Amino acid sequence: MTIAVRYTAAFTLETVHAGAGCPGPGEVELAPAYVGICGTDLHIFHGDMDARVSAPAVLGHEMSGRVVRVGPGVEGWSPGDAVTVMPLRWDGTCPACRAGHQHVCQHLDFIGIDSPGAMQQRWIVPAAALIRLPGSLPLDQAALVEPTAVAVHDVARAAVREGERVVVVGGGPVGILIALVAQAAGAGVRVVELSAHRRALAGELGLETWDPAADDVPRLVSEWTSDAGADVAFEVSGAAAGVQTAVDVLGVRGRLCLVAIHPHPREVNLHRFFWRELTLVGARLYDRSDFERAVALVADGTIPAGRLISKIVPLIEAHTAFHALEGGGDVMKILVDCTDDTQGVAA
Repeated sequence: MTIAVRYTAAFTLETVHAGAGCPGPGEVELAPAYVGICGTDLHIFHGDMDARVSAPAVLGHEMSGRVVRVGPGVEGWSPGDAVTVMPLRWDGTCPACRAGHQHVCQHLDFIGIDSPGAMQQRWIVPAAALIRLPGSLPLDQAALVEPTAVAVHDVARAAVREGERVVVVGGGPVGILIALVAQAAGAGVRVVELSAHRRALAGELGLETWDPAADDVPRLVSEWTSDAGADVAFEVSGAAAGVQTAVDVLGVRGRLCLVAIHPHPREVNLHRFFWRELTLVGARLYDRSDFERAVALVADGTIPAGRLISKIVPLIEAHTAFHALEGGGDVMKILVDCTDDTQGVAA
């Protein structure tokens, strides 16, 4: 028997014995190594997604691990292969899929939210979801490939070009990753973040930051851009004030890329959109090319994944990771270690 951690109700996780079963046709059994916790997992933990998530539910979609067994008809994968998972299963028949936008399938199964995720010692997934990892990439760092793929997709959606000025509003894990990916594309980048801890880490990674509580961000952007305004702003904070800042810093024909999930409608200065001919683009999830690019960026050190990992906890202590993340600013990314065979279920 192996163990799994399941969400059962708001602010409640349980650790249970679980059997993975056997992989069926087109499926692969994995041994997850490390699983990251993201903002969506926290929303689920808070009970905010109970209308979508069927409890008890195994969470986790940011992961790395190894192949254990392959099911009938699976080719190209062998036990021991290091992998991550692009956690999307689409139907292939809806209008979005037929238009080539499978990642936003109208009946999307987001694995780890709509179906069981990686926070368990054995996990069966479609072989089509596997992404190969280079053997030289440590598996703890590889757990950050999925959020890096988010950042790669976001930067592509915003069409960031070399030499452009980019403002990232929100310096959490995804905001930092977006800033690093945009910087790697040749853009000048500034990160707007309230947390001193996160600003300090961003600075250590070579990013320049502003504190919106102390700095007049629109004025600083005006000075930085010789009064032109930013070419691109990413709203990653999820806050109403963040939306206002992201709009205010944009220059003529600037692009606002909405990354954060806003659970409630926000006021937006539409007059500024009219006056400066701004563009708003949504960015959700990723496709395989985004994942493959993310693997390369993490593997070559462009994304210093190890520097973003604040803490690693064993699977049976996953609840402590969720509570630590509740504090916000003093942590960046916490991983759950699923590899310890001595882990047991508490009585």
